[in-house]
Amino acid sequence: MTSAAATLRTIEELETGGLVAPRDRAALEEVAARYAVAIPPAVLDLIDRDDPHDPIARQFVPSAAELQTHPDERADPIGDRSHSPVEGIVHRYPDRVLLKLVSVCAVYCRFCFRREMVGPLHGHTLSAQALSGAIDYIRARPEIWEVIVTGGDPFMLSPRRLAELMTMLAGIAHVKVVRFHTRVPVVAPDRIDADLVGAVRSPNLATYVALHANDPRELAEAARAACARIIDAGIPMLSQTVLLRGVNDSVETLAALMRAFVEARVKPYYLHHPDLAPGTAHFRLTIAEGQALMRALKGGLSGLCQPTYVLDIPDGHGKAPVGPTYMIDGENHVRRVQDYRGLWHDYPDQPLPDGSTRP
Repeated sequence: MTSAAATLRTIEELETGGLVAPRDRAALEEVAARYAVAIPPAVLDLIDRDDPHDPIARQFVPSAAELQTHPDERADPIGDRSHSPVEGIVHRYPDRVLLKLVSVCAVYCRFCFRREMVGPLHGHTLSAQALSGAIDYIRARPEIWEVIVTGGDPFMLSPRRLAELMTMLAGIAHVKVVRFHTRVPVVAPDRIDADLVGAVRSPNLATYVALHANDPRELAEAARAACARIIDAGIPMLSQTVLLRGVNDSVETLAALMRAFVEARVKPYYLHHPDLAPGTAHFRLTIAEGQALMRALKGGLSGLCQPTYVLDIPDGHGKAPVGPTYMIDGENHVRRVQDYRGLWHDYPDQPLPDGSTRP
């Protein structure tokens, strides 16, 4: 398929491109009025228009199901606003902060937990005054060791803006690590050029890039090449994936995705349980279903390919690992441990004579 010339941003453009049916237009216009829409050429090239259940399309093409909200859903599901002491900063954990530098993305995921905060209607970048205030906040708190740059997608910024940010952060002695969260290497791989890669490198900071992808087809040749340009410059990459019904809720798809990450030299990091964002119930599985998938991956998939299954506790209480349990208490200081085949074994967990346990 030949790449489209431009990003599709309206329901009319999606209809012309054969991605939505004319009969759905009125409902989808209502969706687009509330939640941003953008599908760039690299993503259009991945969509299988002959598959009505295509997992790439499901992630990015609006659906009337987004108009259905549930009482447990919330506009700010992980409590960004309640943990934002100054504009642009989310400070949830002691040693790290989020720096929300930009509110736009190259593509808008239909399940986004920040869907009420991102898109052209929500501004573009932090003002110079707000950025200065955010940097002052970081500088005044020596416990902050890592700055996680997010948004929106920070790789939508120009190399010049990114380089300016890195210079600011490098001037703060206690900041040692800068992590960028992005989808750009997958959805707009041509943006990952020598200028951008050079801009996020610093001799005084350890830079990491966390890549969001949910289906193995997203790691196409162009995406892998973009990742290689980052990694070959000495910048490690991690992955983030959201567990989504109808996209990656099978052992086969998750295994193929995690292997694709590792083959591209991207270390699997987090598998997120989907958040309670409004209009996203059609994507959500139960935690028990997610645990069953993680259990099925164990043993049959290299340890390099194993992400940590996590839940963001609603209202800003942080992430909690929610993967399956492989150990239970037995009797007489014996633990029962389950192997990857589902078989249980005894492990002696005997205290030492002085009453302490082994280190």
